[in-house]
Amino acid sequence: MQRRDFLSALAAVPAVASLELPQDPRPSVARAPLKLGTVTYNIATDWDVPTIIKNLTEAKFDAVELRTTHKHGVEISLPPPARAEVRRQFEASAVKIGGLGTTCEFHSPDPAVVRKNIDETKEWVKLAKDLGSPSVKVRPNGLPKDVPEEKTLEQIGKSLAECGAFAADHGIKIQLEVHGTDTQRVPRIRKIFDYGGNHPAVRACWNSNETDLLDGGFEANFKLLRDQIGQVHMRDLFLEEYPWRSLVTSLAAMNFQGYCFAEIPESTDPVRVLKYFRGMFRAYQNL
Repeated sequence: MQRRDFLSALAAVPAVASLELPQDPRPSVARAPLKLGTVTYNIATDWDVPTIIKNLTEAKFDAVELRTTHKHGVEISLPPPARAEVRRQFEASAVKIGGLGTTCEFHSPDPAVVRKNIDETKEWVKLAKDLGSPSVKVRPNGLPKDVPEEKTLEQIGKSLAECGAFAADHGIKIQLEVHGTDTQRVPRIRKIFDYGGNHPAVRACWNSNETDLLDGGFEANFKLLRDQIGQVHMRDLFLEEYPWRSLVTSLAAMNFQGYCFAEIPESTDPVRVLKYFRGMFRAYQNL
């Protein structure tokens, strides 16, 4: 066949449109990776502020939750100059204060004890504002005997509503940890929110407890608190009894903007352990 005849024949061949891949009509949304931090309990219990910044910078962590009673010394007793210095150190680094971890709790049958914890929570809120921390973590820690369960859950919820209103005035969030032998059951946490904790400044700190797998399973429990989750605590990611992939993918799917904090045991080689944690955490996001 002459060249001219070949070109004529080629021009007559219909376009092979059917071989083209169909275009996805949905717009592609680039999601930022989940933000990773650590709680000073327990792996960083003995680190002061400069050590926290140094080690977490090396491990490429985004933030830290400064839990009370640890060596960093960030407590409500800090005078204004010391608060300013702590803030300056973090603002000069790549590591952020992701939250302040307290032991304030509101389940006691003694009204005076509850009032003391509410007032202390407000002092932590003031500290958070001074430091540039976005939130203060509190917790329930059980159900008192000889007190109707619903009464205690309502009491906690109303206490949170008061704390939340105060926090909102200071631009701070209250994070209610899913915590306590009886109170860590997610349906009970849901009731606490419904009893008064639904204030927009009150969020849930998902705690990655094995009890998350009860009461209908992980998906049912996650759905109960999904709209309230403000931060997350995560145990060792090699623990196969917990559905880490489901948790991470669920958070990524909702474009979660809070911090995921490693709450793991101390180690003689902590920075290396944190690097492994970060590697596993990122791998779960990419599965």
